Amino acid sequence: MKRIPSLDGVRAIAISLVVWGHWAEVSYNSQIAGAYASLGRRIFFVLSGFLITTLLMREQEKTESIDLRRFYVRRAYRILPAAIAFMLPVFAIFWHELRWYHIAAALLYVVNFDFAHPWFLGHLWSISVQEQFYFLWPIVLKKFHRHRISILTCVIAFAPLYRIACHFLGLHGKADETFPAVADILAIGCLLAIFRRELPRVNIPWALLMILPVLLVPVYMGLMRFRTTPLLLFILWPILHLAIAGLLLHATQNPYWILNVRPVVWLGKISYGLYLWQQLFAFGEHPRPPYFVLFALGLASLSYYALEQPILRLREKIAAGRKVEMAYASAA
Repeated sequence: MKRIPSLDGVRAIAISLVVWGHWAEVSYNSQIAGAYASLGRRIFFVLSGFLITTLLMREQEKTESIDLRRFYVRRAYRILPAAIAFMLPVFAIFWHELRWYHIAAALLYVVNFDFAHPWFLGHLWSISVQEQFYFLWPIVLKKFHRHRISILTCVIAFAPLYRIACHFLGLHGKADETFPAVADILAIGCLLAIFRRELPRVNIPWALLMILPVLLVPVYMGLMRFRTTPLLLFILWPILHLAIAGLLLHATQNPYWILNVRPVVWLGKISYGLYLWQQLFAFGEHPRPPYFVLFALGLASLSYYALEQPILRLREKIAAGRKVEMAYASAA
């Protein structure tokens, strides 16, 4: 498919917030910096919901169905190699701090349900959420296509109630990373993809207005030290997620040069590998010098050029070969 303008630029913003937020959170014990790292992950969630739903809907419009096997295979080619290249050396380096269930949770993408995970695997919770989304949403969209809007609306309504239930069950702060707790953010991105063609253009005044909650809500989160309040749960977070979706729509409608200039696009392209490796160099049990982030950038670049891109080219080569085989079979 043709690349959607500005998405790599949005990824660059999100990963920058995560890396800076993690480093400043540890270096200065800043809860506000940690809240901006959380903002970066929320941007990634909205973006994932938007992009995956856009891809699936285009396939459904073209073929009147969704090839689940093809989707899962393509996601595996994209996600697994870089993740395994991160996990194996980390397992070896921190072997003495690991239990078998930490390794199993990482390999099975359920770190968000491993409440005792060590710090060097902690960031994998959000990747686990996205993998669970990749697994569930195509099935739901294929089987219940006519009810997709109702399903997404129910998910958005259920998430805050789930978090309240976890609070009363004594799981507050632990269950916040489980899939139902953040599924509403992904659902916002899905709805954006569904209604994208029907929504009006987001003009600059509206975009500037949407920037306010994006800038200010993390400050409130940090000041409250991540305590979930009714104001945050039912008002500020929904406004924040809608603002992120609105700004994402604005960025695709108005492809600003800053989001599409080569260095920014490059940072967005390596953002997956950078997210994997930054935990070791930006986060941690002790403060890190700021230049340590350069090591994460180097490993992310190596992952992108030496592993991810060759694997994706192999994926396309295999797919092209299958198309040729099918063409010959049809002709015969």
